[in-house]
Amino acid sequence: MDINLAHFNTEIGRQKPENIIHKDNACPFCATDELTDIIATDGDIILLKNKYNVIEEADQFVLIEGKNCDIDIPSYSQAHMHRLIAFGMDHWERMRTSGKYETVLFFKNYGPYSGGTIRHPHMQLVGFPSFRQELAFRRSEFDGLVVDERNGVVLSLSTQPRVGFWELNIVPADTHATETIADYIQICVDFLMNAFRRPLTSYNIFFYNEGTDIFIKIMPRFATSPIFIGYNIRLLPSNLSEMRDRIRAKYF
Repeated sequence: MDINLAHFNTEIGRQKPENIIHKDNACPFCATDELTDIIATDGDIILLKNKYNVIEEADQFVLIEGKNCDIDIPSYSQAHMHRLIAFGMDHWERMRTSGKYETVLFFKNYGPYSGGTIRHPHMQLVGFPSFRQELAFRRSEFDGLVVDERNGVVLSLSTQPRVGFWELNIVPADTHATETIADYIQICVDFLMNAFRRPLTSYNIFFYNEGTDIFIKIMPRFATSPIFIGYNIRLLPSNLSEMRDRIRAKYF
């Protein structure tokens, strides 16, 4: 089978809390004194087992980004952003090298089009004991127009997008350059959420690895093109160079 197929437990899924659409619902991540199965902390950054392990073949974990429910990456201090990415990437690497998993997904959902259910800023780590990693991504999806490069880390706009339109790539030659990686992630999210031409409410961040090489993709999320959903045709926008120049002008 040339796909990675996982089973979603709908009984557990029905129990999951949600407060992105229903904003008055309580936030489970704000009640830190009620959290269980905590694995590690760094100040108000918390890694714990996911209480709602809906993917039957995998172990799921949640990384709560901080105590504040109402802000997100663009509003974080640089120091907090650096700690968050260093913490997340460290535990992602620990899981990948633990021997328990064939691959470990590390990603963030934000907003109603992202696939997330909880507004409180958080990331997720999902460990699969059995997984065909070669089907998860292609290195060519990280080719692109270079926006900026420093400390061995390249920020680009994808010329072979994974889904379509304006996908931002971060490719570090040095996986330990976490401060530069964090700075670029913050710039990308701020651009998408606060400086994009059209109002955006949602985005995803995806981390990938191939051996010791890592790749990061930040994707704006809106209603996905039907020709991608139906026929896997990825759309490359005609204004990619213009977007690169706008990011450079605003941040560099």
